Amino acid sequence: MDMIPPLAALRCFESVARLGAVTLAARELHVTHSAVSQQIRILEETMGVALFVREARGLRLTEEGRLYALEVRAALRNIAQATRIAQTRPQPSELVIATLPSFALHWLIPRLSRFRERHPYYGIRLQTSLEVQEIRHGLADIGVRMGQGDWPGLGHQRLMSDELVVVASPSFNDGDLPATPEAIVMCPIVLSHDAPWTDWCHAAQVNEPSNPCGLAAIDSNIVLGAVARGDGIALERRSLIDDKLATGELVQLSPITVPYPYAYWLVWPQRDSLTVKQTHFIEWMTEEVERYASPQSD
Repeated sequence: MDMIPPLAALRCFESVARLGAVTLAARELHVTHSAVSQQIRILEETMGVALFVREARGLRLTEEGRLYALEVRAALRNIAQATRIAQTRPQPSELVIATLPSFALHWLIPRLSRFRERHPYYGIRLQTSLEVQEIRHGLADIGVRMGQGDWPGLGHQRLMSDELVVVASPSFNDGDLPATPEAIVMCPIVLSHDAPWTDWCHAAQVNEPSNPCGLAAIDSNIVLGAVARGDGIALERRSLIDDKLATGELVQLSPITVPYPYAYWLVWPQRDSLTVKQTHFIEWMTEEVERYASPQSD
């Protein structure tokens, strides 16, 4: 491998180049002014290239220094990312599950105790994000996604479909809840970006809502939190609100429901065979979905 300058010198150089001053770089790196200056000298001597011009007001990047700083910054970012990946890669006794925050909070977590009772030797780590998480390279053991099941490089198993339900807090509008589709679409509505009202209004044979409350969110947790406060009504996935309907925290305003366009899927990095912990989780999730679909069996 070609000669690589000392990492400490590269960090000091990048910080000075980005912040424009040795003093600021020293403060960021929690070292002394002289230590930063020394590392810059070491780097320039090692490379045989002047990276800064010394002026009365401080240091100014040369053109070579400016171009080098761009490459060093990218390299340090890659090192940091590689370190994070190594630190977060699942350990043998750990099951890492990547999924959406809403599904984790409202569907998975209330059921996980049964998995832990069956497999107490696994530590569980939930990786939640609104973005599609990269799991092909083993950053998670398994994931739960919504979609069409067409993710390259991933094994998959369809879990279940979902439907959209109109819900409100029982205290919404001082308890005077809308009883007809026409009354529902006239209410303040908390809009969820992944649950448009078009299909529901078509099924209910009413015009789409024209009086939203002005609040919209891409995270169903925010939508449901606002609805629980009585700020408006919402059209949400049944998988997220079934427990709240059972406890009376939310009420269903209409028997009219419509299919949610995306199913839930289990996904995992495609390999020749599943690991034991992947197999354990897939078997358990399959049972939980059957239990969820047939609540009378509880």
